[in-house]
Amino acid sequence: MNVLITGGAGFIGSHLSEALLAAGHSVTVVDDLSTGSLDNLAGVIENPNFRFVRETVCNVSTMTSLIDRCDLIYHLAAAVGVQLIVDRPVHTIETNIHGSEVVLELANKFGRKILVASTSEVYGKNTKVPFNEDDDTTLGSTRFTRWSYACSKMIDEFLALAYHQESGLETIVCRFFNTVGPRQTGVYGMVVPRFVQRALRGETIEIYGTGDQSRCFCNVSDVVGALVKLVDCPGAVGEVINVGTTESITIDGLADKIIEMTGSTSGKTSLSYEEAYGRPFDDMLVRMPDLGKVNGLIGYKPTVSLEETLQQVIDFEKTRL
Repeated sequence: MNVLITGGAGFIGSHLSEALLAAGHSVTVVDDLSTGSLDNLAGVIENPNFRFVRETVCNVSTMTSLIDRCDLIYHLAAAVGVQLIVDRPVHTIETNIHGSEVVLELANKFGRKILVASTSEVYGKNTKVPFNEDDDTTLGSTRFTRWSYACSKMIDEFLALAYHQESGLETIVCRFFNTVGPRQTGVYGMVVPRFVQRALRGETIEIYGTGDQSRCFCNVSDVVGALVKLVDCPGAVGEVINVGTTESITIDGLADKIIEMTGSTSGKTSLSYEEAYGRPFDDMLVRMPDLGKVNGLIGYKPTVSLEETLQQVIDFEKTRL
């Protein structure tokens, strides 16, 4: 197939590009490089079955041409990272909502199956774990800009499912939980690469909030494996599907584990959210997926442990240093 990946120069998109090319598909990536990087695509850029287009997904003319020529769309383009979301809420809302409007409208026009990337952020402050796809959503006040990301991705989900319901468009919505691995940047607030970089430099690791908040960090290879299988699963069409792992760790525990694995002399310090982000911030205390649906659809079970994943990130960051 000829596969189009929006946001394909990003962390997940670049790994997905490699997997699809290895499976024999042709891949076109469209990315404006606002948060992605051509360095992420270094391993595929010379592949004759790969094409890169530097453009925003909001450019209707370009996207019309690209979607007309493709067989399948992975829509990954979005504003990502807590730091970016807090600093640039207008960019977050416009990119996530308008970009998805353009891509979904054209996917519907040309009848192209589309997998839309969403996020566990849509569960908000729900503390009923594990999070099931049909659980209620509990969001904080609109004065906390971090919830703009959750709301924008919820609109993406509603729009994708509406196209499926009204027009029969083959849409799949995947809610990614914390996904980590080589090539992820810490610039926009991703905690694992940020902690690893500081540990390798012997710098103090800054923990935002109490450190008691827990997360489940899934290896990018497990996530990409699910994405490849879900588009070939008829039962996934019209569904919202969690993708992640249930291996949980607190942020404070994560810092300790990274210090131990790197043999670092780094200490730890706690910052209030206001100190970290320069404004009031609202966070979720727990985030764990119910993987029953994705397991039932494609037999998905994460295969890479947190320790293996952290070692991959540590090895990658050592080469960058």
